[in-house]
Amino acid sequence: MNRAYWRLARTPRYSLLFALPLLIAYQVLVAFEPATPHGLVRNGADVMLETVFIALAGNYGPLAFMVVLVGIGLWLVIRDVRRHPGGLRAGVFAGMLIEALGLAAVFGFIVGSLTTRVVESTMLLHFFQVERLSWPTRLMLSVGAGLYEELLFRVVLVAGLAWMARVVFGWRDTPAAVWAVLLGAAIFSVVHYIGPYGDRVTLYSFVFRMIAGMFFSALYLLRGFGITAWTHSLYDAMLLVM
Repeated sequence: MNRAYWRLARTPRYSLLFALPLLIAYQVLVAFEPATPHGLVRNGADVMLETVFIALAGNYGPLAFMVVLVGIGLWLVIRDVRRHPGGLRAGVFAGMLIEALGLAAVFGFIVGSLTTRVVESTMLLHFFQVERLSWPTRLMLSVGAGLYEELLFRVVLVAGLAWMARVVFGWRDTPAAVWAVLLGAAIFSVVHYIGPYGDRVTLYSFVFRMIAGMFFSALYLLRGFGITAWTHSLYDAMLLVM
């Protein structure tokens, strides 16, 4: 991978188009998802984002959310192409997939090892009761986690917290970024305990999610949204599906 790859992979045209298959796959899996006693199983971040639009547009909220999401993404891609003309390279997308696969493969070991050192426990992370869910549902949740959790907790939350620290508190960039990453990671961890399919509350799972949130925030800042979303989705798929 040359220098051009490391630069191009972070641009909107590659980053957002690389994440597009995740959006399509998630929506298809949701469409075929059977109802449960608790209603339809959805990714929590997706529900949170749609709730805002439902409050504004009622029954048209989910459609409005999708139109806004795709519209903003398309606008960013078009703006990037106009500013930096040139065709897309298939090799860049292939490299991004390889990079995400590699990051997902080592993610669990690194974050799990760090968590064990912090809480002095060899306890394995217990996610919500996946044995009650079919593999298509687990795959849907994995894809949704990478796409919507990165959109909500990294693109929106961490960026918003950093902006607030700079504008409201008058902090410099570095302390603002550190505060945003830490608080965003804590919120990211807590949210996973909410709802009928939330995680069991344990110190290990909280610390694991906290460290994971910091990892994904750093990855987002360094490698962009697309690679971060795919890394998150692939890791969850390895854990929940396989």
